[in-house]
Amino acid sequence: MPELPDVENFRRYFNATSLHQRISRVHVEEPALLFETSPQGLGRALKRRDFQSTRRHGKYLFADTGERWLVLHFGMSGSLHYSKKDAGRPQYTRLSIEFENDHQLVYTAPRKLGRIALADSPEEWIEARELGEDALDISEEQFLQKLSKRRGQVKSWLMDQHSLAGIGNIYSDEILFQTGLHPKHSLQDLDEEDRKQLYRTISSVLKTAIEKKAEPERMPDKFLLPHRKQGGHCPACGTALKSLSAAGRTAWHCPRCQAD
Repeated sequence: MPELPDVENFRRYFNATSLHQRISRVHVEEPALLFETSPQGLGRALKRRDFQSTRRHGKYLFADTGERWLVLHFGMSGSLHYSKKDAGRPQYTRLSIEFENDHQLVYTAPRKLGRIALADSPEEWIEARELGEDALDISEEQFLQKLSKRRGQVKSWLMDQHSLAGIGNIYSDEILFQTGLHPKHSLQDLDEEDRKQLYRTISSVLKTAIEKKAEPERMPDKFLLPHRKQGGHCPACGTALKSLSAAGRTAWHCPRCQAD
């Protein structure tokens, strides 16, 4: 599933390709992905307008038309593609936005688990869904205060979008590996220095992943992500990685570096 680093790169791609271009046509190929709008409603909101700016909050991308905001969530495997219209549409196209310059921005989602919507503002959307602070925008003070009020397992908390927006299964594993915490480590057992280190590591891991275009093969050698699979070994000590179920997901960890 695209997480914060992926979506931030989608946002930058959107900015580099699709801002300030007049929209000529909107095709909705998969109406089931629309949320509280229709193909006709989306077309009316976008046609003859242009995207002026973008924002990201957690895993959501927002694009401003000057009146309403296009909202995109990328589900399990969504992506964006910009090309000339005569190049055709990629496989799994769910939405295409055509511009007067004969180019198109296409939203693809192989598993049909994304979301396309309109919002009056990002703030309205965030508040209505009770999303937590963005994982890269939250201050250390806010983070420590929020963490002090919660119980349960650390991986579960990191993935809770109502607590902290943007982190999913993959990057929660990376963050915990970099801090040496077991996925099922109890929040109550974290001391103040553990919590501060967790805050710093979240920022460091996410910023590095953004810089590396969220591509596993480009990550630093010390990262878990390129090795996070069956048969993978810890990049720090060489121990075989193990998987377990945590927060309803498969978590990968090093049993030596992240002893419970």
